[in-house]
Amino acid sequence: MNFSDERNFSRWFIIISSLIIVCLILWNTSLFFERLKQDERSKMHIWGSAFSELLKEKPESDITLITTILEENTTTPMIVYTIKEDVYATRNIPNEDNYSQQDLQEMAADFAGEYDPIDINVKSELISIVYYGNSPLITKLKYYPVGLLLIVVLFIGVIYFFYTTSKSSEQNKLWAGMAKETAHQIGTPLSSLVGWTEILSQENVNEEYLKEIKKDVDRLEMITERFSKIGSAPTLEKADIVEETKNSYDYLKLRSSKLIEFSLELPTNSIPVNLNKQLYSWTIENLVKNAIDAMRGKGKLLIQLKEEPKWVCILISDTGKGIPKSKFHKIFEPGFTTKKRGWGLGLSLTKRIIEDYHEGKIRVFKSELEKGTTFQIRLRKK
Repeated sequence: MNFSDERNFSRWFIIISSLIIVCLILWNTSLFFERLKQDERSKMHIWGSAFSELLKEKPESDITLITTILEENTTTPMIVYTIKEDVYATRNIPNEDNYSQQDLQEMAADFAGEYDPIDINVKSELISIVYYGNSPLITKLKYYPVGLLLIVVLFIGVIYFFYTTSKSSEQNKLWAGMAKETAHQIGTPLSSLVGWTEILSQENVNEEYLKEIKKDVDRLEMITERFSKIGSAPTLEKADIVEETKNSYDYLKLRSSKLIEFSLELPTNSIPVNLNKQLYSWTIENLVKNAIDAMRGKGKLLIQLKEEPKWVCILISDTGKGIPKSKFHKIFEPGFTTKKRGWGLGLSLTKRIIEDYHEGKIRVFKSELEKGTTFQIRLRKK
C-alpha cells in the first residue's frame, strides 16, 4: 500500500467511523425518546385511573390520595372532554382562556394523533375522554436529533474546509516552488543564448534568421518571467484585450503546424481591461496547445472575441476529440490529464490565472465527442 492509498484509507476510515458513531448516537437517542414517551403513557394511565376513581363514591382518605395523584401531574398537557355536557376542559395548557371550544377540539384531535385517548368509565358508562400530548421536556427532546445532525454537519463542513484549504495551500506552495526553480534553471542558458545572439548579429547571418531567434529568446524571457510570478500577486495594468489576443494568435500561428487551420474573429474597436499581459498570453497559449493536442495536430482552430455590456468573452474552439460532460469541471483540477506524458497543471494554472488573478471566469462552454470543444474566458471590462 503506497502513501496515497494509505491516505485514502485513513480518510474513509474516519468518515465511516464518524457515520457509525452518529448512527449509534441517533439510535440511542431514539430509544431514550421512546422510553420517555412510554413513561408518559404509563403516568397518564395512572392519572386516568385516579380520575375515574374520583368520580366514584369513595372514603375521604381514598379521595385525598386520589387528589394527590391528580395534582402531582403538572407537566402533561391535557384536554378532558365531558360527554354529557359536551364541554372541553384543559389542564397544564398555558393561556387556556385564549382557546375556544373549537380550538380545544382541534387540539384534542392533534393529541389523539400522538397518543391514544384515555376513556373514563364509571359503572361501565363512558363519562369522559382524556386527550393528552407531550410534556415540554419531550417536546424539546424531539428536536435534539435535528440539532445533533446540524452540529455533525457543521463539524464535517469545518473538517472538509480545513482539509481543502490545507491541501490547496500545499499545492500552491508546490507550484510556486516548482515555478521559481524552473525560472532559475532557465535563466542560466537563457543568458548564454542572449550572448550568442549578439555574437551572431556581428557575423554574416541572414537577418530574418536572427529576427526569429530574437523572437524566441524574447519568448523564453517572457516564460521565465511568467514562472517567476507564480506564488505572488501579479501586477495588472490597463491593456487592450483585442491587441493582446491578436499578438498571442500571431505568435502561436507562426509556430504551429501548417495542418492547423487558424481563424481569428476580433471586433474593430479596442476593449480595455485590467490585464497582466504575460499571464494572459500564457493562458491563450495553454488553451491553444490543448486544442492542438485534442485535434492530434490536424484540424480547425478558431479564436473569437465578443463584447458584452460589462464583460468581454474570449472563445477558443477546436475540432478535436471533445470532452465528456462529466469532466467539464474535473479537467481544471490539478493533476488531471488525459495525456500519457503530462502533469495535469496547464488548465489548473489557467483557471488560477483567470479567476484568482484577473477575477474573471473560465469554463468549458460546449463540447461534443469527436466534434470539438469550445472554452470560454470572461473578463470584466475596464
